[in-house]
Amino acid sequence: MTCAGAGTVLVFKKESGEKAQKIFLGFAAGVMIAASVWSLLIPAIEEAEAAGMAGWIPAAAGFVLGGLFLLGLDKIIPHFHPKTGVQEGPVTHAKRTTLLVSAVTLHNIPEGMAVGLAFALAANRTGETGLYASAVALALGIGIQNFPEGAAVSLPLRQEGLSRGKSLLWGCASGAVEPVAGIITFLLAGLIAPIMPWLLAFAAGAMIYVVVEELIPEAHLGEHSNVGTLGVMGGFLIMMVLDVALG
Repeated sequence: MTCAGAGTVLVFKKESGEKAQKIFLGFAAGVMIAASVWSLLIPAIEEAEAAGMAGWIPAAAGFVLGGLFLLGLDKIIPHFHPKTGVQEGPVTHAKRTTLLVSAVTLHNIPEGMAVGLAFALAANRTGETGLYASAVALALGIGIQNFPEGAAVSLPLRQEGLSRGKSLLWGCASGAVEPVAGIITFLLAGLIAPIMPWLLAFAAGAMIYVVVEELIPEAHLGEHSNVGTLGVMGGFLIMMVLDVALG
């Protein structure tokens, strides 16, 4: 889906993709907000309560830790935001192309973790088939929002002057970390089962950090910010329906 989104660079002209980017970024933000609530925080609370704990404790603590984790990555990994022209993290002489891909790669780490954790939770509680449906819903939702993330890489790179082919290639590469993070998280499921509620909330906190720090602000830069707002609402609605209908 990331590559499919990056493929929009083959359709849009350099100067005509700005409104589409706002819609894409808003949509991705809406999906991530809904996924954080229905697919991560609520299961974290339920899992903790099933273990005899106060559900809000791991949910709140994990949520805060997830946000702090992304804040730390923001500080130590150089990355670039094309909409604002601002480079963040340590000073580096790396190309702007590399820094832009680094920015999106930061987003994909918690998304991959979230999907891996959802399937790990379902695998640990084999008697509850609804958990597999919820994990599939989360995977579908994250997959759908990876489409705009791919576009959010390739279109700015095209505007930076790269060829369509190179912009497409970098857009695809930006999503490579996500399946890796998901598979590693799932394979560690046996070791992380006791702290599953904390990790689910951790992934939620990390995703909400990305939404509030980058996706929503970038979806509302300049004129016609209402399309970004509609994108957020549309993404939230679709992810909510997927999770409730399939869960």
